[in-house]
Amino acid sequence: MRQLPLLAAAMMALPVFADEAQIRQAVESKLPGAKVEAVQPAPIPGLYEVRFRSAEGAQIVYTDARATYILVGTIYETRTDRNLTEERLRRLSAIDMGTLPYEHAVKVQRGNGKRTLVVFSDPYCPACKRFEKVLAEVEDITIHYFMYPVIRPELADHSRAVWCAADRPKAWLDLALRGRPVATSASCETPIEKILELGKRLGVRSTPTLFFATGERVRGGLQAAELKILLDEAASRK
Repeated sequence: MRQLPLLAAAMMALPVFADEAQIRQAVESKLPGAKVEAVQPAPIPGLYEVRFRSAEGAQIVYTDARATYILVGTIYETRTDRNLTEERLRRLSAIDMGTLPYEHAVKVQRGNGKRTLVVFSDPYCPACKRFEKVLAEVEDITIHYFMYPVIRPELADHSRAVWCAADRPKAWLDLALRGRPVATSASCETPIEKILELGKRLGVRSTPTLFFATGERVRGGLQAAELKILLDEAASRK
């Protein structure tokens, strides 16, 4: 008789395996337009990560093994203060950095330039302006700016003037950081339209959008301390 409670406890301890087909069906039926790409165990035992794509790119939700519940949110690891969901999304939305047309970017280098960052930025985006102040604090970095004038397209000529300026890095920082448009009447062929098409292909739907050396993507600006950590991690992993 004493063995029964022990047997019951052992059975309760057995892992519950995910019904992947049921999870796919449940998530796709509850999230219109979602097409599930993969189901795998989440960092929390008994929880499963469900990856799908939407108009916003790669997305993650979590379910139990039978998709009785769908959890929308973020998993933090308290021991390390890591945002595990954000880390996964960065990897899932990574791009091949070697395919970018760097000849269409404004290049700004500070110090030895060993850490690299690609930024899709609009000079009239408030978040971009705040992030420019953060970037100004970072040394030993090469920044490739793809000018992406989508916030105030009627002022896209200011970005075009940057491209036509004799000193593009200075002209960009004067506009994006200091709010001073380029005082020039020079005109030239610019890559702005090509960059707008590139952003669409890459799913850039907000500014700033950052790409690190590993191809991982971050939407929105970062504080200086976090930016430096991610730059160093990307450089070491690359």
